[in-house]
Amino acid sequence: MSATVVQTGLLTARSLRRLSRQPAYLAFTLVQPLIWLLLFGELFRRVSALPGFGTGDYLGYLTPGVIVMTAMSTAGWSGTAIVEDLDRGVMDRTLTTPVRPIALTGASLIHQGVVTVVQSLILLGVGLAAGARYPAGVPGVLALLACTVLLGWAFAALSDALAVTVQQQAALIAVSQFLTLPLTFLSSIMIAPELLPGWVATAARYNPVDWAARAARESLTAAPDWTAVLGRAGLLAALAAVTAGLTVTAYRSHRR
Repeated sequence: MSATVVQTGLLTARSLRRLSRQPAYLAFTLVQPLIWLLLFGELFRRVSALPGFGTGDYLGYLTPGVIVMTAMSTAGWSGTAIVEDLDRGVMDRTLTTPVRPIALTGASLIHQGVVTVVQSLILLGVGLAAGARYPAGVPGVLALLACTVLLGWAFAALSDALAVTVQQQAALIAVSQFLTLPLTFLSSIMIAPELLPGWVATAARYNPVDWAARAARESLTAAPDWTAVLGRAGLLAALAAVTAGLTVTAYRSHRR
């Protein structure tokens, strides 16, 4: 266990150093979410006046959803770093050492967690400056961060597993783009669950993006239903564990 921890720490430090050399990366990943948050938040502000929407603060409703969407879309690119290492031969040299696949997976997920937290805090700040309010305060924000990190881990691990398996940037990007928009629109990110068409509401029940959006939104309300939040967080944790297992298996197969 100690060897795994040391390896994970070293690999995490390497990936974070790479991130520190490319601060523009975080800025670019926030351009589209800021458009969604500020432009769509203003364009569809009156949607919250629809009967059954449940809140008059559309920006406050939209902000957690945009944060969740950002975590998913950014995590979907996680595997591109692996493909780059494979193309340069770095990954193959790494796998000839005693490094454990679980350490490689853990380092990637920690890196993704850091990125997700930074992005989420920035978007929360922008939402607050634009007029959104978070009545639950710090506990609610912490719960939101936990849910978005779990979702990010699930999609980052899936992206990593695909990267090790297909070893092609184009295929990885195609899969990421294929998943992002359908999962976004088959959720309650932009519209209240009660107003979704029947078939969309049914699909949303099985959509991890909707689990995260509902849990994140609920955690920021004045009186959160923590049972519902924890239930959806548990589903996200289970999904993250499954996709992380796929990544570990993919590394082992590639090593053989």
